[in-house]
Amino acid sequence: MAPDPAGADTPQDDTEGYVGLLAETAEQRARERGWTTVRAVAPDAIITMEYLSGRINFAVREGAVVRCWKG
Repeated sequence: MAPDPAGADTPQDDTEGYVGLLAETAEQRARERGWTTVRAVAPDAIITMEYLSGRINFAVREGAVVRCWKG
């Protein structure tokens, strides 16, 4: 994965803290912490990997976050 080019509009947040949360709870927490875009996808989904400052991504299986990353 590419290095994290965190910009000024990217919250300084520990992505590991979202793993294990229900997807709805994780999204609410992310928005409260300043993330402007929250993307939830299936763990095996094919997605674009361009970095978008201010976005947090959740891989969700059976309603719970199993992986989280910035951009």
